[in-house]
Amino acid sequence: MAALALIGKIGEHDGKEVELRGWLYNKRSSGRIHFLELRDGTGFIQCVVVKGEVPDEDFEAAGKLTQESSLRLTGIVRADARAKGGYEITVKSVMPFQVAQDYPITPKEHGIDFLMDNRHLWIRHKRQHALLSIRHEVIAAAQQYLNDNGFLRVDAPILTPAACEGTTTLFETEYFEEKAYLSQSGQLYNEADAMAFGKVYCFGPTFRAEKSKTRRHLIEFWMLEPEMAWCDQEENQRVQEELVSYIVAKVLEKRRAELAVIERDVTKLEDIKPPFPRLSYDDAIDILKGAGRDISWGDDFGAPDETLISERFTRPVFVTNYPTSMKAFYMQPEPGRPEVVKCADMLAPEGYGEIIGGSERIWDPALMEERMRQHNLSEEAYGWYMQLRKFGTVPHSGFGIGIERTVAWITGSEHIREMIPFPRLLYRLRP
Repeated sequence: MAALALIGKIGEHDGKEVELRGWLYNKRSSGRIHFLELRDGTGFIQCVVVKGEVPDEDFEAAGKLTQESSLRLTGIVRADARAKGGYEITVKSVMPFQVAQDYPITPKEHGIDFLMDNRHLWIRHKRQHALLSIRHEVIAAAQQYLNDNGFLRVDAPILTPAACEGTTTLFETEYFEEKAYLSQSGQLYNEADAMAFGKVYCFGPTFRAEKSKTRRHLIEFWMLEPEMAWCDQEENQRVQEELVSYIVAKVLEKRRAELAVIERDVTKLEDIKPPFPRLSYDDAIDILKGAGRDISWGDDFGAPDETLISERFTRPVFVTNYPTSMKAFYMQPEPGRPEVVKCADMLAPEGYGEIIGGSERIWDPALMEERMRQHNLSEEAYGWYMQLRKFGTVPHSGFGIGIERTVAWITGSEHIREMIPFPRLLYRLRP
């Protein structure tokens, strides 16, 4: 009896008879032979159906299969150096389950709006399969690094009573008799968790009601956020560069085939190792001015600015010590320079912009109270957060890494919309 097998592990069955279950990705016929390209979610493989080597009704059924028809088949696994993946199947039987009709995504070129309207089907295709498989590896590697280095996953709520970094980009909703907001970040709750467990992280969707329509922006994206007690900003950055290097190494180790499908130049990833270069905000402003950008000290960086900075480096670069006025209320000021804070943004090379933002947090109760007054933050909303500084306060730091931007950089993709199964964009809520 044929053993049920997965295409992604087909090499374990070389020379043996197997049963495969999947969908027809493509088909070619040449007289007495049908070449069926089968996908099963773990990979793609060519299955060769030869007239006379299968029952006549099976050969006829194979000829009637259409794109995305579902089927089962049995056959012998054959090693073949010419085949993509190194193996093909010599088919013994074909059992159609459902013959699809009028599948809308054909081999011809389609516009991006059409493909996004059919995103529920587009994710079946080879490039999308590769991109989302790499996304999985990025997430798995990030969590593995943290799990192996003493971090505990303690997730934060999605519905929150207050903002983390200001109310202008919040989605508001009703929470029975109160107002609530979709989370921008789990950081504030993570700080509480760090005071209980030492090193923690949360992982989940975050929401920004930004009316931005660029290749770098999603309305809903996934973020991994570590937080560490007894940790200064220098240690914080060390963890970040180790984490990113580990992620890239794991993708190179486990997803070479997918990187080949999307034709990623892996030489640009093989040198991603710590330490990463560091550049102060002051020096970054000088670089931008020298390049002719119309920018002044105190201005935030736009996408062209980040691209211009990162193009000077082959590895991600930290831009440190941004002005206090443009950063969140909870960031620790730099000693002797209260006009800047102990923070860093990590900019990916090749023009992909910020993938990590992090800082050392204010831990002095008096300074935090002052900052909360300056930002008009209410005691009712943030009283619990203030208590973290009253009961056993310690220096602590943390950061957030955006999954989709990281995947876009690692895959060398043009747009962030393909880095998540069902993107939420400024003008797209469906499917």
